[in-house]
Amino acid sequence: MSHMLVVLLDGNPELEFDRRKPLPAHQALYLDKMDEKMDDGIDVAGEFIANPDSGPRAQFVAAQLATALKAGNEQMAAAMCSYLAARQTDLKQVKISTEDGGLSIDLDYENDYVKAQPVLFHPRKPH
Repeated sequence: MSHMLVVLLDGNPELEFDRRKPLPAHQALYLDKMDEKMDDGIDVAGEFIANPDSGPRAQFVAAQLATALKAGNEQMAAAMCSYLAARQTDLKQVKISTEDGGLSIDLDYENDYVKAQPVLFHPRKPH
């Protein structure tokens, strides 16, 4: 299990969740309530799923996360990120792309996020 979940929006890291830090009780309760609501069924990409398992739930929550990020709703985005980190323990990255006015979401269970390292250029010394 990777301890970090990183959410990227158009290639830029927006949220990081460290699974080593325990969720406060009220947040864990909120996630349980989210699951209870999803037990009644969810809509994923225009398809109603009556009894969603963890895969469709992750897709649904990731779509809610993308919507929250686009709307600037940080509290909702954080809650959706917490859900994905807690319920999808192998999930390493959520890659959201809004290119060409569309929206695509890739749930990456394989690759840990690697922070970009700055490249430093040193001026040449004159001979």
